[in-house]
Amino acid sequence: MSCRTTLNAFTTNSTSTSIAAVSRSSVLLSNITLNSFPTVGTSRGGGAASITTSHLLYYYSLRRLDSKTQLLRRPNKKLRRNIVAYAAFLELPLLPFPSDQVLVPSEAKTLHLFEARYLKLLDECLFKKKKLFVHFVLDPIVVSSSSKEASFAARYGCLVSIEKVEQLDVGALVSIRGIGRVTLVKFAKADPYLEGIVLPLQDNVPESESEISSKVVELKEALHSLNSLEIKLKAAKDEPLQTQTANSLEWALKEPSIDCEEAFIPSFAERVSFAALQNVSGSTQSEMLKLQEEKLKAMDVKETLQRLENCTGFVKNRVSMTAAKLAIQSLNMQ
Repeated sequence: MSCRTTLNAFTTNSTSTSIAAVSRSSVLLSNITLNSFPTVGTSRGGGAASITTSHLLYYYSLRRLDSKTQLLRRPNKKLRRNIVAYAAFLELPLLPFPSDQVLVPSEAKTLHLFEARYLKLLDECLFKKKKLFVHFVLDPIVVSSSSKEASFAARYGCLVSIEKVEQLDVGALVSIRGIGRVTLVKFAKADPYLEGIVLPLQDNVPESESEISSKVVELKEALHSLNSLEIKLKAAKDEPLQTQTANSLEWALKEPSIDCEEAFIPSFAERVSFAALQNVSGSTQSEMLKLQEEKLKAMDVKETLQRLENCTGFVKNRVSMTAAKLAIQSLNMQ
């Protein structure tokens, strides 16, 4: 069952807050004054666990540009060969989430959008932005010990494709899919919703394709084992037969049909590595926290081989735990 997230409005206060766009190398790009920033929370049959700031972005000042952006703005003969690698960029709507709701490539999620600004964002994505937007995480940071402002960094950006929209009496349910990692280099628009310029982030080119291939096969086998065990567990009545692991792996194994620059589409091996990071039926709170840690770590990794190795070990451990749960369930049914 995909995670369902609800975005609500909240009462504006007078507190001043800053948001910074941070590149993969954690370069601070911009400080922004905010107004009426939304509450963001995950709905699991109850109220939303919210984060609040004040003042939605109205002004921004770009302090430093990422080196990639510098190549775009001031090319010269010496750097001309490098421009091609960074020529792809997109200006897209942005949706911020708290740090416990990071979205990884291949992951499916359902959002409940009902506030006017987010319905406008949805219309923009559907009719002008090729069903694309960016899901990113607001990460608290310390700017200075003397500052009284609440500050956040925009991290772990993921390009998102809208797969399905279901209109409701109040708002809409929007099924989305994480495509690939992006870095937010500039806030471009504030009203009625955030919009920014993003560049693609992909793993470094691997030196050994054969080693990568063998690790992909090993991880796929572990994921198939996990999936076969998971569907044998007693699942909740509202859970579909197909698990989130199977859903993400199925997507990763195909060449994504996304109308955007090729640079935004991760490689086959990179997609498979992220497919391992999905929720498993019946997970405990501690297991959910561990999954969250693995997601954040995977978003920071730059080497496909390293992520494949990390995720293979993680999945094999989940296979053992799921097998133990299945054995206990079998004993209880006797």
